[in-house]
Amino acid sequence: MIHEIRVVTETDLRAAVGLDLPLVDVIEDAFRALATGKVVMPPILSMDLPDVHGEVDVKTAYIPGFDGFAIKVSPGFFDNPKLGLPSLNGLMILLSAKTGLVEAAFLDNGYLTDLRTAAAGAVAARHLAPSQVETAGVIGTGVQARLQMQAAHLVRPFSRVLVHGRDRARSQVCADDLAATLGIRAEVMDRAADLVAESQLVVTTTPAREPVLKADWLHPGLHITAMGSDQAGKNEIEPEALMQADLYVCDRASQCEALGELRAATAAGLWDRGIPPELGEVIAGSLPGRTDDKAITICDLTGTGAQDTAIASFVRAGHPGLGTAILT
Repeated sequence: MIHEIRVVTETDLRAAVGLDLPLVDVIEDAFRALATGKVVMPPILSMDLPDVHGEVDVKTAYIPGFDGFAIKVSPGFFDNPKLGLPSLNGLMILLSAKTGLVEAAFLDNGYLTDLRTAAAGAVAARHLAPSQVETAGVIGTGVQARLQMQAAHLVRPFSRVLVHGRDRARSQVCADDLAATLGIRAEVMDRAADLVAESQLVVTTTPAREPVLKADWLHPGLHITAMGSDQAGKNEIEPEALMQADLYVCDRASQCEALGELRAATAAGLWDRGIPPELGEVIAGSLPGRTDDKAITICDLTGTGAQDTAIASFVRAGHPGLGTAILT
């Protein structure tokens, strides 16, 4: 029997798939599915490689009702820019949920991961940010800094964006890019504290191992999405902030306990509230989200295999002929 596998490159994907509301809705549906308890999603296989300033994550999930499931390999080698190479790359393999046969190999170099991560930020903002956001801020200046602000703008169309990073020149380039992309005012902030003070929505997008956002910067009407802590040892938000927030939400509580901001709060001996609510439970309405526009909310995104299965399936369904066919 001859079987067809589609091999899809990053160039193919960039021409066919972008960051938009339909993608945000697909990722939201994946979170909603997680709340049912029927998704099969094993713990992340995570490998830290400090000798080469690198890391590798493997994620997957089976979502009932989906035709396929994805297995994603996501390396991050953070000295690569010195070699003229991107820090992140990798691929996704989509397999049939009925037969286990490989349906497609997405050689995306992390592009689909970038999109689904940004879309998850939009989902968090849609359900947890204040109803009106005038100013959004991002701490970090890389690809996700740009995409997270673009995604948040889809669901909370703010008129001003603030950028803070360790390198002011890179911060300015990021701000200029966002001003051009979103058509709004963009400014560089030299102090992260000032960025937080002037924002209603803040996203942290760094690989920091020491907090870049302090607890005493919190203020009424603030939502924070932290998406950089996806390895043990990373920590963007001061642990005390989780305790001071009116609501702290995880994408997956077990992952955040091992890899996210919850790990740092637990290690500091501060977290005493049991299992925190998950974003899918808030989306499904089984647990409350933001109660009013003055509340302080934090969402901890470590990245889930369900998101990878959702975006891979979305691409396959919408573009079945994308890429090159290989017969096996």
